[in-house]
Amino acid sequence: MDVAIVTITRPEITANVTRGAARLLIDLGYAPLAEVTLPNGRRADLMALSPKGELAIIEVKSGIEDYRVDRKWHEYLPYCDRFAFAVAPEFPQHILPEEPGLIVCDGFGGAVLREAPATPLAPARRKALTIAFARLAAMRAMGVAAVQLEA
Repeated sequence: MDVAIVTITRPEITANVTRGAARLLIDLGYAPLAEVTLPNGRRADLMALSPKGELAIIEVKSGIEDYRVDRKWHEYLPYCDRFAFAVAPEFPQHILPEEPGLIVCDGFGGAVLREAPATPLAPARRKALTIAFARLAAMRAMGVAAVQLEA
């Protein structure tokens, strides 16, 4: 009997974790969008709007190297009420900071291991971001090229 070793590439891990995190967000009542360019030029892997109007950003990390070379996560905080990392089950969670939330996902769903703390946005910024988020979602639904959020 031959044994086949299957190697999953970093882009495949990222896609699986992103898909699982989006499915989890939907199960939790959020409306997620993938790859949202923020006003500061950074791109959020997932941005989601809760039923209460809170904005969450989820940063997907595919592996140790991805986390170590990308230390920009603090730059997402001014654009969300909640921030969390999403990782695959085999990711070494101990290397992540303790402040953000933590979600573990595969391609089918996920689990919240650590709730993302709430840091409420200023009302004017929340309104601007929510309108920009809604416009981006509508444009994508119509097949129009994505634009950067403004707030």
